[in-house]
Amino acid sequence: MKEINAAELAKLVNGKLIGDGDRKVCRAASLKDADENSVSFVAKSKYEHLLESTKAGVVLVCKDLANAPLNGRTFIVCDDCDYAFTQAAGCFAPPPIVFEPGIHPSAVVHPTAKIGKNVYIGPCAVIEEGVEIGDGTVIGAGCYIGHFTTVGKDCKFLANVTVSFRCRIGNKVILNSGVVIGCDGFGFLPTPQGLVKVPQTGIVQIDDDVEIGANTTVDRARFGKTWIKSNVKVDNLVMIAHNVVIGESSILIAQCGIAGSAEIGRGVILAAKSGVNGHITVGDGVQLAGTSSLAKSAPAGAIMLGTPAETQREFMARHTLPKKVEKLKSQIAELEKRIAELEKK
Repeated sequence: MKEINAAELAKLVNGKLIGDGDRKVCRAASLKDADENSVSFVAKSKYEHLLESTKAGVVLVCKDLANAPLNGRTFIVCDDCDYAFTQAAGCFAPPPIVFEPGIHPSAVVHPTAKIGKNVYIGPCAVIEEGVEIGDGTVIGAGCYIGHFTTVGKDCKFLANVTVSFRCRIGNKVILNSGVVIGCDGFGFLPTPQGLVKVPQTGIVQIDDDVEIGANTTVDRARFGKTWIKSNVKVDNLVMIAHNVVIGESSILIAQCGIAGSAEIGRGVILAAKSGVNGHITVGDGVQLAGTSSLAKSAPAGAIMLGTPAETQREFMARHTLPKKVEKLKSQIAELEKRIAELEKK
């Protein structure tokens, strides 16, 4: 079990030590679960009361809590407690799993596939005709890489990932278990004979440094491409429809969905269970609140909430209006009473 003293930890997280620098810790934990051998954190002053009950030996605190009572503990004052605690927790994390390069005997790799250096291909994986895989990439157990797909360098596909034909995956892309890239977009035309399938002839392109969470789906384009640009982070159970474009460094949180041909700007945040209508544009830096539904285009920087989604100012105005009306009714009743009294006189 690895131990580190508070002074070393303060240096690691670039924080200011208050208290016993020789106190040793060997694990990271929440305030509730911590013991005297644990390091924990309080990132905001409104949670100061939690310091009274925690047993943590070392606590990373925000600057507002620098003068809080130590009560026998050691504090490390940090500019960014969340980030600092991530660094601290890394000290006690087990070493990452290393996949030794090679192709498992049960994997099926087409003779025309081009496999780079130091690539790992796990048990029962299938690599189809014309696939290209870059150096240092990990293809986990049970993955399927479809015909003529290209995968960049240093990617990591966990177990049971599917990437369908002709898709393009950049470098350092992480696809978690159950991700499906390049399934057909949902396209059907109503006819007198019933629904007729519209061919989905495009591709999916995923640029560098993208991570996609478990069981998320990204549909191939009807034509052209569905495009996820660099550094986008997608949570579990997200639905991205055909011909959607997602701008750089955007965040898509669990169970949100984007309908076909919507265009999402840079740095957009779509919170859990939110929805974006098809064929609209979401400007750079837009934040869409959880469970909200965006029916029309949103300008850059807007904070949108509700169903149908509206700006924060519109939402607050509409929700505070009933209270204002009740207040006005009360004031009017009082004025009417006064008028009536004056008329009697």
